[in-house]
Amino acid sequence: MKFRNHKRFGRSRSLDYDPTYGDRPLAAALQDLHVGRWQGPCDLLRGTGNDWDRRTHRVRLLAQAAAGSRIVESWQIAEPHDADALVLRADTEVMRLFGALARTPPRTHQPPTHNAFDRERLHHAAHSCFRAADACPADPMPWISLITLSRLYGGGHPHTRDWWAELQARDRNSREAHHQMLRHVSARWHGSHGRMYNFARDVAVAAPPGSPLAVLTQSARVEHYRELLRTEGKASLGLSFHWTNEVVAPDLDATLSRWIAHRGSIEYAQDVADLNLLAHGLVFAGRVKDATPVFLHLGDRPTAVPWSYCGDPQELFTQSREQALA
Repeated sequence: MKFRNHKRFGRSRSLDYDPTYGDRPLAAALQDLHVGRWQGPCDLLRGTGNDWDRRTHRVRLLAQAAAGSRIVESWQIAEPHDADALVLRADTEVMRLFGALARTPPRTHQPPTHNAFDRERLHHAAHSCFRAADACPADPMPWISLITLSRLYGGGHPHTRDWWAELQARDRNSREAHHQMLRHVSARWHGSHGRMYNFARDVAVAAPPGSPLAVLTQSARVEHYRELLRTEGKASLGLSFHWTNEVVAPDLDATLSRWIAHRGSIEYAQDVADLNLLAHGLVFAGRVKDATPVFLHLGDRPTAVPWSYCGDPQELFTQSREQALA
């Protein structure tokens, strides 16, 4: 199940940041979680079936919402052999670890060469992922959970590449998996800026026409910018030409030609996030008119990231869209 484009233009109202990207069944299931009910997520995941793109996005948002409660454990107690419950429980365990890391004061963060948590906690989460993979062998989500979890191991888990191969065998064009691996090989975690860009460009070139994986190069540029801000601050020399240096234009041209030029009327689960990445990249490269077809696809559906890295996200998005559509 995928959702068709919907374009809404309204200059007077405040912009909303909708993490579901208009997925109303997902929004209803999240509301069930907030009031302590697991039946909504249960019905949602069963109804999603093997639409791996939609299922992956739904599981991840449900896991983020469930991380602060014991609702998933209640579902497992009620239905201990339910594969969907096991898959959601596994990703929830991973999201709990990342949530705990985010609440840790930055000065106490260990470098990527050290485990972010003691190995027992990491292994417990990994065990949940393997149990989910056994219960639902065709589902790529447990392997995406493992790839995400791998970042928390010092130097990355030694079997990350094996987990990647398992994922590729199930969903070669998984959007979430590629964005998680991009972070894994970034300078912030277990790689470098160069390795991250090489990964993104290799994926973009190999992606089939019309695939949003072509935007991975823009995601890499945003991650690079974020890391420069984190390590060097706003005074970093690299920030002044980050969006306009000579390697930016070929990446943007490739994304426009491989994705936007072939994009149909059916949306993938996270197209809103990817369209925002591309629109932002074009605007800050000084190519507002080239962003016109991107904003036509996007309508008034902003995401806070990446706009928030460069100023007020609502103001930047609104001004950029109005200029592109003038």
